[in-house]
Amino acid sequence: MAERSFIKAFKGLLPILRIAKITLICLVVPLLFASSVISGKNVRGPAFSGPDNLMEMPADWQERTVKHESADADLVVTLDGQMYHAWEPIIQKYAKENSLKIVVNNGTCGVAAGGLTQKSIDMGVFCCPPDRTDRLPGVRFHTLGIAAIALIIHPDNPHDNVTLEQARQLFGGAQRNWSGTTLKKETLVLPVGRLHCKLRPGHWRLLLDNKELFSPDLFEVGAMPDMIAKVAANPGAIGYETLWMMRYYEDRGRTRFLKINGYSPDDPANVVSLKYPLYRVYSYAVWEGRNLEKPHARKLGEYLMQQAEQLEAKYSFIPASALRKAGWKFRGNELTGEPE
Repeated sequence: MAERSFIKAFKGLLPILRIAKITLICLVVPLLFASSVISGKNVRGPAFSGPDNLMEMPADWQERTVKHESADADLVVTLDGQMYHAWEPIIQKYAKENSLKIVVNNGTCGVAAGGLTQKSIDMGVFCCPPDRTDRLPGVRFHTLGIAAIALIIHPDNPHDNVTLEQARQLFGGAQRNWSGTTLKKETLVLPVGRLHCKLRPGHWRLLLDNKELFSPDLFEVGAMPDMIAKVAANPGAIGYETLWMMRYYEDRGRTRFLKINGYSPDDPANVVSLKYPLYRVYSYAVWEGRNLEKPHARKLGEYLMQQAEQLEAKYSFIPASALRKAGWKFRGNELTGEPE
């Protein structure tokens, strides 16, 4: 009698056990998959695109000349927002010294690329290496320099250093809590990402190549100040931003940066040697060739290259000349590869 009751009770538990098994699989398998993926060798995206991989454009587009929306402008420049507040005063100083009217737009890499595609601007300044779609006929890229991308955390987080693999696990969801710290046990990792310029090489893709490699818990933001504010408001958060943007938007909240593999992003030697492995590339693109090239745009570009050598320390900017000395690869004035 007792045996029959036990069998009956066990059969009643079977549906519950099946549900528990399925739940366990749903929880554990994604974590194991994430861990195996993040530990793999192919999670880093490309650092640069091939300079010979050019965009094809129709013949009627190639015959068009550059036409400004502002009819009285001598030059129109679109700056990526990463360096707008650094370069805009420099450009206007050049304009005043040379009696030019230069319209300077605050945009993004995409806005700069759009202006070049529409042939409505003379110069576009990018914060990412160009993709094939940026390499338009008649457009030439010139690299100004690079800057470290810092991993940023809440000031109450006692961590000071992570390995590159640990950083990828934190952003990829394989590590879901801040173990070994004085943070509360229930404090989970909140990865924060700004996944801009998904097709362009470099930038955040040096950490994880594409959105699919990031954690399902990734909190996406659309703008740099939102990145700072989100990390500053969450003790378990980890995000990324350049040191200059951390300083510029410090009114949005306090954050601090992590070392990677023991190397700090605020030491230029670490970045140039790639001991610190995350960086952003800044370049400007101008027109060359018949009916497109403007002497004023060429001279402005040369002026920016000179100014890049002496930007204030607060911008944490590493000029192209330092990269050449360290063996980084160039094609003309364009940075095209890391040192071997």
